[in-house]
Amino acid sequence: MPAHPMTCAALVLAAGRSQRFGRDKRLARLPSGQTLLAATLARAFEQFAVVHIVLRPDDDAQQLGIDPRARIVWADQAEHGMGASLAAGVTALLQTPAQAVAVLLADMPWIAPRTLHTLCEQASATRIVLPLYQGQRGHPVVFGRAFWPALAQLHGDQGGRQVILDNPRACASVAVDDAGVVLDVDVPQALTSM
Repeated sequence: MPAHPMTCAALVLAAGRSQRFGRDKRLARLPSGQTLLAATLARAFEQFAVVHIVLRPDDDAQQLGIDPRARIVWADQAEHGMGASLAAGVTALLQTPAQAVAVLLADMPWIAPRTLHTLCEQASATRIVLPLYQGQRGHPVVFGRAFWPALAQLHGDQGGRQVILDNPRACASVAVDDAGVVLDVDVPQALTSM
């Protein structure tokens, strides 16, 4: 548990359609037996006291095995892409006292807890913190509260990329020794990446 659990919240984006995967990858099993989504949520709860998860309106949280501690955000416009999901999640967070949010992707279960801790230690309301693994930018990106109004206006499939590009002076890249920040699951073969 971090020293200041309300400073940085987690937002897990899980409203995608898994088109490249061929089926709902959130329910795909890892070698451990956990579903991809359950593993990602479990990792988030290791570090964050507050975890929000963005789902589609037609999702069944119980069928997906959502941890009851997670705060569900229903993204009515999820079919329009990641930007719409991120906007819905950040809009819900505006009502919380958090000063930063770590945006995690549901298909990235291998991020080390120490990485999440390191990124949140660097977070502030006026900073965007990005992990770098061997020079490659990864996830999660931690957005300070100052950038939430811009994130809440997103649509389409661009996610927070434009907000990052628009605010280069606020960006802090943090080198991490954690391949998990760049490993996601787009195809079934990737379930055994780690």
